[in-house]
Amino acid sequence: MADPARAAKLADRIKVVVAQALERRIKDPRLGFVTLTDARVTNDLQHATLYYTVFGDEEQQADTKAALESARGVLRAEVGKNITVRLTPTLEFVPDEIPVNASHLEELIRAAKARDAELEALKKGATYAGDADPYRKDEDFDEEDDDAEDEDTPAAGSDAK
Repeated sequence: MADPARAAKLADRIKVVVAQALERRIKDPRLGFVTLTDARVTNDLQHATLYYTVFGDEEQQADTKAALESARGVLRAEVGKNITVRLTPTLEFVPDEIPVNASHLEELIRAAKARDAELEALKKGATYAGDADPYRKDEDFDEEDDDAEDEDTPAAGSDAK
């Protein structure tokens, strides 16, 4: 097992090497505007997972995925030439779902802000159903306690059993 810090450094190096190889070496026309967002290497340094995003529609994303899968051997060879480990890790390309999830969260936040604005508009014209302050006051509470204590206290000198 390798040190997790070493695995993280190796993942960063693999990400840079693959990005440069995609830019300079791979000439596949199916390869769209691809961005490597993250790379992770297992602790035994045998497998590397590269996360990517593609700018474009579903067809361009599918074409880019096919191009990355077909270029996996060339990219692994480039990684093997540029890193110093005994065994070159296998490469796996996974589409990154973070931008999709982020846009979904932004949409939910936008809807919540719109609902808050509606409630704020309703609140401006609203009035209280009862009194403005429906809670007991300290003065009311003290008067009731004094009356209750007078009734419950036994007379002086009597045995309460």
